[in-house]
Amino acid sequence: MSISVCIATYRRPERLGALLDDLVAQQCLPSQVVVVDNDARGTARAVVERRRAAGAPFAIDYDIQPEQNISLTRNRSVECARGDWLAFIDDDERAPVDWLRRLAAPARHGRADGVLGPVLPVLPADAPGWIRRGRFYDWARQPSGALVPPNRLRFGNVLLRGALLRAMAQPFDPAYGRTGGEDGDLLGRLVQHGARIVWCDEAVVHEPVEASRLSLRWLLLRALRGGQDHARHRLNGRYGPLTRAGRVRFFARALAQSVLAAGLALLAWPAGRHRAVHWLLKVAANLGKLSVFAGWHYKEYGGVEHPGGAA
Repeated sequence: MSISVCIATYRRPERLGALLDDLVAQQCLPSQVVVVDNDARGTARAVVERRRAAGAPFAIDYDIQPEQNISLTRNRSVECARGDWLAFIDDDERAPVDWLRRLAAPARHGRADGVLGPVLPVLPADAPGWIRRGRFYDWARQPSGALVPPNRLRFGNVLLRGALLRAMAQPFDPAYGRTGGEDGDLLGRLVQHGARIVWCDEAVVHEPVEASRLSLRWLLLRALRGGQDHARHRLNGRYGPLTRAGRVRFFARALAQSVLAAGLALLAWPAGRHRAVHWLLKVAANLGKLSVFAGWHYKEYGGVEHPGGAA
């Protein structure tokens, strides 16, 4: 198999360097690695040049996407990629030596158009106890070979048939470029057009959790954005057609669930902070769904986007 590994990066030189070292050590080597820097100043260039100078058993192509937009950055990586298959991994993740071999196996055997694998969080030693007990950074997992449900489609560890992406003018929708959610939108469209995307539970990558993310505020904002992503995908028909009555039911359900979760958070607090936070995140996610009806979106890459205006 000819595989291009695509990495979108933004001001994480040390973590990018560690990931490139991981790729050099893979049991199944890619034919190409594409690094697209979303920092107009090109802060990742030196990391790529050091890896090239140290030697690599594959081509490393580097480019810059100057406008801060994750969708445009990923689209540029697709344009640069020459492989028949494209593997996407985040710049802050670590890949064990058997990662790409395991991820490619279902595709190699002709059983899939795309393969998703788990991203396992690695908490720092000084992470608060309530965060450890809450397991707030864990992904949902499935048996290997199972089709991935539409509401669990996401990037971070994925292999896709290159022809599917090259058939699109812009695989990743720039409208999601400052908010995130471009991954679920793309994968949802692929599945709607018949792509078969399966889970490979053995194709693990690890994600060290940054200290800046070990806070209730970060978790609430992530849950809010996740709720917004879900609502946008639902309203755009990524999970199937939605009638006007279905939109009303969706709104009413989100409103009821946010009120119920708020009450359960109060009741759960004496049983442990992690239990209360679990329900607070449900509140945030449902408020995120409701906020989409008001026409504004939390911009993970830059604040809050109001209708017709920038942050």
